[in-house]
Amino acid sequence: MHDCDELLCEVMEEARRLGIPFSSEIESRVGINRRAATRFGCCKFQNGRFYIEVAETVAQGPEKSCREVLAHELLHTCPGCRNHGAKWKSYAARMNRAYGYEIQRVTTNASLGVQGIREPKYVLRCERCGVEIPRFRASALTRHPERYRCRCGGTLALRIGPEDS
Repeated sequence: MHDCDELLCEVMEEARRLGIPFSSEIESRVGINRRAATRFGCCKFQNGRFYIEVAETVAQGPEKSCREVLAHELLHTCPGCRNHGAKWKSYAARMNRAYGYEIQRVTTNASLGVQGIREPKYVLRCERCGVEIPRFRASALTRHPERYRCRCGGTLALRIGPEDS
């Protein structure tokens, strides 16, 4: 298992070299989630501090994948980056170009080289901005995406569903 605390420090230094304005209020210990079934990592904000955690499968996977997940979560600590909006995407693109990462809003077990995280059964894609929305169960959204819109106003289309499995 990787020393995620040390890797987070290294990823923070990489972001610092690029001038990416991440928060100074980040807990130095990375949490390891042994029960994570649907996400590779998360960034929580509590009591004025950010807490980053990664799935155990990520911490045990390839180092590059662990760094990418830590960098993804670190970017959520930047002002205006609590979501995957334009600012977050621009910082992710800078990290990707500079360090050969593949930080994305949504990724897969295969692209990270890990196992154990449940893949979404459905993925909807905005036809305007390209944002992907994973869903693990059938719902009105997955059955009738034409009735819904993306935040940008674009139409949604089901990209992956039961028939693609």
